[in-house]
Amino acid sequence: MATFNIKPAEQCKWDGVALGEVMIRLDPVDVPFERARTCRIWHGGGEVNVAEGMAYVFRLRSTVLTAMVDDGFGRNIECQFKEAGVDTSHVIWFTPGGKGGKYVTDKKGTLMNGINATFRGKGVVPSKTEYYRAHSPVREIGAEDYDFDALFGKEGARWAHTGGIYSLLSPKTAETAIQYLKTAGKYGTMRSTDLNYRANVEPNKDRAREINKKIVPHVEFLVGNQSDFDDALGYTVDVPSNATMEQFLECYVTLLRKVAKDYPNLKLIGTQLRGAHSADRIDWGAVLYDVAEDKLYQAAIRRNIEIADRTGGGDSFASAIISALLKGKPLEEAVEWGAAHGILVQETPGDTTMVTQAMVEAEVKRGKKGGGVSALR
Repeated sequence: MATFNIKPAEQCKWDGVALGEVMIRLDPVDVPFERARTCRIWHGGGEVNVAEGMAYVFRLRSTVLTAMVDDGFGRNIECQFKEAGVDTSHVIWFTPGGKGGKYVTDKKGTLMNGINATFRGKGVVPSKTEYYRAHSPVREIGAEDYDFDALFGKEGARWAHTGGIYSLLSPKTAETAIQYLKTAGKYGTMRSTDLNYRANVEPNKDRAREINKKIVPHVEFLVGNQSDFDDALGYTVDVPSNATMEQFLECYVTLLRKVAKDYPNLKLIGTQLRGAHSADRIDWGAVLYDVAEDKLYQAAIRRNIEIADRTGGGDSFASAIISALLKGKPLEEAVEWGAAHGILVQETPGDTTMVTQAMVEAEVKRGKKGGGVSALR
């Protein structure tokens, strides 16, 4: 069984740290964006969503490393972070119209906080996301802008997370992610990355693979689904089109063994399993592969589940796995937490979680039994 040398909580200021991008999200609810006249405002980012899940759901001490323009959008995101219990003391702020200094920008939007406009879809109408992130400030921040030695050495952190969206935004973010993970490892912090490949962020798969091959040697926990391993790392496996779940998992383990052999630093590989019937009805599961034991842990599969908003399921899967490990849970329980949190976040609007640990634990029990849902009165 994998051995996780997790630092004691009393020796660290932070249970979890996430390095990544954050964008404001415009949500037109049930109206396609072309015809929308009102929107709800959320926020999200593939990496920082993990820190938020750790803080809000599992009541762990988390902080985020990111950069924002100091305007209404940026402060709105900050307020949402604080409402969820996420520390923002490591955020780098760019001042619009500043008169000097390194972190200044103009007022015409040369640097701007990223915008994510997501229509959630319904039935046979698919969800649709449009991003505006080409001029986001986090692209301009390098490793020298953060004091990683102070963060991991003086303050102390038990877990450091990042991901494949942030690392592919610019050459600077790729190098920053590598240095971040290297420094975390130097101080004995557990590390993870989610491959999370997005063609809209980096359409050049060769470049994505080149960068991820430099990042994966510096983590203990790797998150990615079958397509991620191909798109982001170049691993493929043949799965029959009519394969059962059992046959798929057998093929998938073969792929994971190849990855683990090439990256002996890995202790754990995990992924969520999603099968879409429509925009708002899915099958959902999760697995964890213990490299040392060569064993696959599988959560209860949820079939034909109606969802409200598909965004954030994978991030919530990762945050629950990490939180379970930090709380000393065994792998068979951790994977159930990951699956439960991943489906629950899709039952509420926005990218980030709105549930509690008690709700996660209740969904684990319900998922195993396959039971219904009772009203809480």
